[in-house]
Amino acid sequence: MEPGTFVMVSVADTGVGMDEATLAHVFEPFFTTKKEGQGTGLGLSTSYGVFHQAGGFLQVESAPGLEADFRVYLPLAKEEYRALAAPPPVAPALSGDETILLAEDEPQVRALTERTLLRRGYRVLVVQNGAEAVEQSRAYPGQIHLLLTDVVMPVMGGVRAADTIKAERPGIRVLFVSGYSEESLFREGADEGVHFLGKPFTPQELDRKVREVLDATVVQGV
Repeated sequence: MEPGTFVMVSVADTGVGMDEATLAHVFEPFFTTKKEGQGTGLGLSTSYGVFHQAGGFLQVESAPGLEADFRVYLPLAKEEYRALAAPPPVAPALSGDETILLAEDEPQVRALTERTLLRRGYRVLVVQNGAEAVEQSRAYPGQIHLLLTDVVMPVMGGVRAADTIKAERPGIRVLFVSGYSEESLFREGADEGVHFLGKPFTPQELDRKVREVLDATVVQGV
């Protein structure tokens, strides 16, 4: 916290409170205390980033049995207020009706990704690792337009699964996601020029990347 003049907004809830272990992770992406499929853990981490980018900071105080009190501090503006021009129109949501095979071993990320894709109109086939992705690809009778796969997974990784599925479905597109750097793809044996999205990602980033890969001109080996 740098010294200065700030505007503080405090928001408190009436919940059951949080213990120290939860407070230590509350602003981390994908951390949530909700059941699988009920929370993404992106709300507080996104808020934390927004306030820091604006030169402010975010604090929370809570304890088991007590409310959670979030305090947002934003630096006081020194310039006079000036009306801004009307913002440009918001671009329509990126959606589609293609079939996507999703391979992801982390339950929270898998649930968030599936829910995001379903809301955009895609048909989603969900598996937990590369071996299941290969089995699902062989069992599914229709066209699969995109394989969306994590790189590092148990049983079989995403790169090996993608190679197997592409050999059997030459027209399929592939998008790799990973919490590791893009270089990890090449260590796993991926070709140059593959499509990659780093974790953590927002639903909006996923929307754009999926549409970009589906609409891209086909390049040999991608």
